[in-house]
Amino acid sequence: MATTRKATTNWTGNLLEGSGTVALESSGVGSFDVSWPSRAEQANGRTSPEELIAAAHSSCYSMALSHGLAQAGTPPRTVETSAEVTFQPGTGITGIHLTVRADVPGLDADSFAAAAENAKENCPVSQALAGTTITLSAELA
Repeated sequence: MATTRKATTNWTGNLLEGSGTVALESSGVGSFDVSWPSRAEQANGRTSPEELIAAAHSSCYSMALSHGLAQAGTPPRTVETSAEVTFQPGTGITGIHLTVRADVPGLDADSFAAAAENAKENCPVSQALAGTTITLSAELA
C-alpha cells in the first residue's frame, strides 16, 4: 500500500531577507522556521531544506541497513546513522556523506561494509537523490 506524506512551507518576502515556516503536516510533529541565512550561513535555531534532507536520508538509510542485515540473518542491536548534506550557494547540493556505526553480533567488518554499501545503493531516499554524490563511512561498534 502506497503512502503519501505532506509538508507545507509558507514564505514571506524575498529570498535574502524573507523567511518561512515549514510544517510537517502528515505527522503533526511540528513547524520549523527557515530562512536564507539558516541555509547558506549559520543555522541560528532555524532549519534548512538540506537539514530536512539529512533527516530523511539518515532515517531511511538506518531502516534499509537494519532490514538488509536482518534478512541476511544478522539483525543489528543498534544502527546509528548521520547524514551531512553539503550546500554551496550558487551551485546547490554538492554531496551527501553518510556515517554509520552499528552493533551487529556475529558479523565481520567486510560483510558489514558490503551490507552498508548495499543499503546506500538501495535506500529509497538514496535512490531519490541519485543526482548527487553520496559517500559512506561504515564501522562496527
